[in-house]
Amino acid sequence: MAAHFVGLPRIDLRSHAGGDRARWDARCRRSAGLSGPADDAARAIVERVRTEGDRAIFELTAQLEGRRLDRFELDHAARRAAALRVPAALRAALELAAERIAAFHRTQLAVLAEPTGLASGGALLQSRPTPLFRVGVYAPGGTAAYPSSVLMAAVPAKIAGVQEVILFTPRPSDVVVLAAEIAGVDRIFAIGGAQAIAAAAFGTETVPRVDKIVGPGNAWVTAAKRHVYGVCDVDGIAGPSEILVVADAGADPTIVAADLLSQAEHDELACAVLVTDDAALVERVDAALVDQLGDLPRAAIASKALVEHGAAVLVDGRDAMVAAANEYAPEHLELLVATPDELVPRLRTAGAIFVGAWTPEAAGDYTAGPSHVLPTAGAARFGSPLGVWDFVKYTSVLRLDAAALAAQSDAIVTLARAEGLEAHARAVEARLRRST
Repeated sequence: MAAHFVGLPRIDLRSHAGGDRARWDARCRRSAGLSGPADDAARAIVERVRTEGDRAIFELTAQLEGRRLDRFELDHAARRAAALRVPAALRAALELAAERIAAFHRTQLAVLAEPTGLASGGALLQSRPTPLFRVGVYAPGGTAAYPSSVLMAAVPAKIAGVQEVILFTPRPSDVVVLAAEIAGVDRIFAIGGAQAIAAAAFGTETVPRVDKIVGPGNAWVTAAKRHVYGVCDVDGIAGPSEILVVADAGADPTIVAADLLSQAEHDELACAVLVTDDAALVERVDAALVDQLGDLPRAAIASKALVEHGAAVLVDGRDAMVAAANEYAPEHLELLVATPDELVPRLRTAGAIFVGAWTPEAAGDYTAGPSHVLPTAGAARFGSPLGVWDFVKYTSVLRLDAAALAAQSDAIVTLARAEGLEAHARAVEARLRRST
């Protein structure tokens, strides 16, 4: 399959070219998809689980996955046995990753500081932070299992003070179970797909209802998250994984190719984009890609992703590199250029920025520390990486004394009657009469 790849599709944005702007704009307007077969199927599954509960989960799991469940939840004995089967080296790697993820996310605990607000003129107004009570973490179980995603979602939740973290994953592998044990996950349910999302959102006879669902999944999982939003919170509507590498003439084409492939191997829909001002580098990167695809285990997946969703984007100079990166708003943005730190303050829309040749995106996926659960499909224009803040809600606390209410009363009454809400005005006036 790797032989089908001969080079990245070209998009030329240089001033003398000008013909590819529409193609680039279309790439930048990508989205996770708001309709289609997955969306229709997920809607039906969610509704069935909402109305039928456990019975729907049993039947849908048998129908869609070929698994016949006798129970949903892994008991402590099964969890312990699974964790013990994981090789020591893999356990040590997960423990190192968890330690670094925890250390980084403890720096975000300022979001749980004492209430902040304003005390003035007889009024006390506060924003009070509170951790969510129960959170569901979804971990895929399809073409690849991702224990790292369990750590990246569950560890920040626990640091935030979430009382109960529940993992939903189809066919839980031993290493995924071990990751859950290390992260402090409270319960594990061996259910997946849109039915798991619906069960978490609505609750069933067996599955408790959660306040928020986080973690990556396939198109059906993503569509189900969209349908249950409002019943509970979700971390975002995720699309396929993506990387944009900004590189200049001094970049090592072997490294550029390796990093593009690190995302292309995820999924046939993954997006791997090179932005450069050096046309010769594109030729060298193409050659390196062909070479590396030769013995890549997931070469067929990566090749299709590169051909159908990859690109080599040619631009005029560093300013144009920055402009292209900001337009694309990538999940992962790598800077393989001279003096990369000079560009960082100007890059406003990336989910995560990897600065310099010694900072591969793969480090962010596993051990660097920040969560690898990131906005995709252009959502980095307005979205943020998963963090402690995702597991905290704020409550406004208001206290006025008689003088403070009196000082505001004319404005309150005037605005209420302007909006046709007479009872609002009378609720204020009743208090003022009592105080005289």
